[in-house]
Amino acid sequence: MSPVAGQPLRAGLIGLGMMGRHHARVLRGLADVTLVGVCDPMGDPHDAAGGVPLFTTVDELIAVGLDYCVVAAPTAYHEDLGLQLAAAGVHTLVEKPLAQDVASSRRVAEAFEQAGLVGAVGHIERYNPALQQLRARLEEGQLGNIYQVVTRRQGPFPNRISDVGVVKDLATHDIDLTAWVTGQTYRSVSARTAFKSGRAFEDLVAVVGQLADGTVTNHLVNWLSPMKERVTVVTGERGCLIADTLNVDLTFHNNAEILTQWVALSNFRGVSEGDMIRYAIAKPEPLHTEHQAFRDAVLGKESDIVTMRQGLVNVVVAQAMLDSARDGMTVPIEN
Repeated sequence: MSPVAGQPLRAGLIGLGMMGRHHARVLRGLADVTLVGVCDPMGDPHDAAGGVPLFTTVDELIAVGLDYCVVAAPTAYHEDLGLQLAAAGVHTLVEKPLAQDVASSRRVAEAFEQAGLVGAVGHIERYNPALQQLRARLEEGQLGNIYQVVTRRQGPFPNRISDVGVVKDLATHDIDLTAWVTGQTYRSVSARTAFKSGRAFEDLVAVVGQLADGTVTNHLVNWLSPMKERVTVVTGERGCLIADTLNVDLTFHNNAEILTQWVALSNFRGVSEGDMIRYAIAKPEPLHTEHQAFRDAVLGKESDIVTMRQGLVNVVVAQAMLDSARDGMTVPIEN
């Protein structure tokens, strides 16, 4: 249905699991939005509905009249749910990844494009204040030419995941944020995976990639570490910026220019350790910022969302990582 001018947007939510309950909380408090119904065939184990009507089928949810919907169901259901919502004319935000594979993701993205609907993917790291500040500083040229982007995303196995491995569940965050902060697409990836927890899916991946402008990327992602880490390091000619998205911190290490009288070093044009600055930044909740952006996009306002077309590209790169690990080869990526 089309939004009614002057009336709050009517929002729905599919999936009331670990992530869905947080979407429900944010939707209930989002300005200019009314959560009119939620849907989960397994019920509401976390009491996330908060008095909002709970349905067991998507048809029942759609029937109450939705301007837009958030899909927080397991990845295996994303394609069917996305196509159903597109056919019903409902703008939709789908939790990442867009769908379980490239073909499915393409079908969903094309369905929303052909219907003229706003479709987005919940790559929440884009809305982390540390990364938003990092991107703004890169756009201003603080680091000069960019040499390398390194990400580390490690921690214990989450019981909420059962249908994908770390590449599609976690590495898609790093794929998206790396392309977003640099403004570049991936040219190629070379990956290695490990299966250590007895599951059918990989629980560790190490990746070397290259972006379109030649920037080198490194990604280390696993569910095997007792230490939780979410770090992005961007190195350039003028120093490096380090975003800790777990603690929402951003630091800058300056490449100091120090003159030396030592003959052995006088011709060396490298780097030297300079000042370190830890920036004070505002820290709004990333999920709330993501919902504000999607709401504004549905209202036709200028907004920075992760489009389904961008979400499709992330799945393409993720699949290239899995193909590379399987075949032991560097895989080129066509954009």
